[in-house]
Amino acid sequence: MKINASIIWKELKDYTIITLGCLLYCLAWTHIFVPNEIISGGITGLCTAIQYGTGFPLAWSYGIFNVILLILGFLILGKSFGIRTIYALVMITVMLDLLPMLIEHDILPGLVLKESILNPILAALLEALGISILLSKGSSSGGTDIIALIINKYWPITPGTVYMTMDIVIIASLLLIPGKTIDHVVYGYIAVIVFSVGLDYILLGSKSSVQILVFSEKYQDIADYINNKMNRGVTALNAIGWYSKKEKNVLMIFVRRSEMGLVTSQIKKVDPNAFVAITPVKDVYGEGFEEIKTGLKLKKDNPNNTASND
Repeated sequence: MKINASIIWKELKDYTIITLGCLLYCLAWTHIFVPNEIISGGITGLCTAIQYGTGFPLAWSYGIFNVILLILGFLILGKSFGIRTIYALVMITVMLDLLPMLIEHDILPGLVLKESILNPILAALLEALGISILLSKGSSSGGTDIIALIINKYWPITPGTVYMTMDIVIIASLLLIPGKTIDHVVYGYIAVIVFSVGLDYILLGSKSSVQILVFSEKYQDIADYINNKMNRGVTALNAIGWYSKKEKNVLMIFVRRSEMGLVTSQIKKVDPNAFVAITPVKDVYGEGFEEIKTGLKLKKDNPNNTASND
């Protein structure tokens, strides 16, 4: 069996990036959340609350809870998901256990800012960056990450929304721990809000799209470039200039936000006098963009039912 070097390199690169995501995620907890006695959401937040209340190590409870959820993710999201998440789960469990030693030996002390409101904000942003890296590589830190991916697979609900909904209950449970006050809960909610917004911005920002309307006498040259060079569809709309009463063709183009600069610069090269209107678009479904998610496809109980969705 011939081994493809490019595939091996790609896998090594992906797993290196996943490891970096695990490290950023763990540092948010071991060096900011825990030193400041803040709890955020997710299974990690629940395990942190258990550590506060019972002294049971965070890394141990994290591993136990995630083994159960990992089985669900493996069955629903597939083998590739399972392998990468098992790797991330092991790395995070080990890091949650070993990274606090850096604080104990003053190698990398915990971060406790004088402005306490900044602690949950900074930790949440670091956590969101780590999670977004994992999700972008088809991996997960376990816990509610698995639940978020399962829901997002079948319904158009953003991962940040799933996190926020579940985390409200988890953070509120902090009030059951002696010595914890409403202040700790408020900081936790601040962390969840920042994390959810940050995650959606980082993870989904590259997928956002724009609609571009182009008014130009050289619309054919512009359309050919979009079609042939960028492999994007272009629609030519018939229009009438009400001032001149002349018929014109208006190009309607949908592209990723990251491609917007390339498209507009090319339009200006072809026709410096072109009139261009750009509008942000929340969702674009179809070939080259996102797949429509309408929910689970349930099998009919009646085997004689001839209805088909093919």
